Amino acid sequence: MSTGTLSREEALELLFEWTPSEALRRHARAVEEVMRAAARRYGRGEEDERAFALAGLLHDADYDRWPEEHPNRIVAWLRERGEEEIAHAVSAHYTRWGVPHESTLDKALLACDELTGFVGACCLVRPDGIASLGPKSVKKKLKDKKFAAKVDREEVRIGAELLGVDLGEHIAFVIEALRPHAEELGLEGRGSSD
Repeated sequence: MSTGTLSREEALELLFEWTPSEALRRHARAVEEVMRAAARRYGRGEEDERAFALAGLLHDADYDRWPEEHPNRIVAWLRERGEEEIAHAVSAHYTRWGVPHESTLDKALLACDELTGFVGACCLVRPDGIASLGPKSVKKKLKDKKFAAKVDREEVRIGAELLGVDLGEHIAFVIEALRPHAEELGLEGRGSSD
């Protein structure tokens, strides 16, 4: 699939250089893990894993420092390194550009990005976080437009549609991909303080 040679170490170095926000770094790591799982679920497994994971890790890398230019800088940076496939997926995930979602990588990044952030928001308001979170709770929260209002519900819907999967199944997939990384990603909830 991917012909580039970008390593995860180089990608992490760039992420830390360009993304001072801890919250956005955590989002990048969360989408990286979901995309790694998506390579196995929707892609060709190990063969696609590097490109899927790097797309997840870097898709918003320029947003913190240059929000008005996003994703121009990260797309250019990826292209300079011969990562055209990842650059295209990052371009397509920014739906305002109207770049077509052609590959499974393109579709998976769109399907996983907003939903991963939304699942994370759901975890933050639950005493036990992701531990008992299920698709039904996430779907209920999706209907509440005031909850995590910045999440584009239409992108969540279209993403699942592009992958040809039921939204509930896709939500369950994202939850399961994140669950093993709950501590690192801050998805353990508020505790039993209320």
